[in-house]
Amino acid sequence: MDIISQLQEQVNLIANLAFNTIGTLQRDAPPNRISPNYPEPPAQPTEDGTTFSEQPKLMSTGLVKAAKQFDALVAALPIAEGGEEAQLKRIAELQAENDAIGQELQKQLEAAEKELHQVQELFSQASDNCLNLKKPDVN
Repeated sequence: MDIISQLQEQVNLIANLAFNTIGTLQRDAPPNRISPNYPEPPAQPTEDGTTFSEQPKLMSTGLVKAAKQFDALVAALPIAEGGEEAQLKRIAELQAENDAIGQELQKQLEAAEKELHQVQELFSQASDNCLNLKKPDVN
């Protein structure tokens, strides 16, 4: 898999982790005390047995790991040599090459269409000749 695809997957992973972290924190956050006259609500354990106060630490660890992996992938990207001017020159060269190949393909397409038309014409003539043949006389 190329590095760009890996970067895209890593961005998707980070977005997924952030989405799940925020959703989990919203779902499992303990209620606020309305007044000091009410007792502190008890901490409710989550599905995996951790308390709410431990969840942000665990989830932030996953986000940090994903972010570090993303940074490592970005650091592995090749450095563009020559700056913006060299890149623009390379783009222009590639565009000219693309145009030349496109013109060659267009010529080949036109030649193929001409040949197809000739084959269709010959097929039409051959089928007409077959239909116009007389049945042999059987005596």
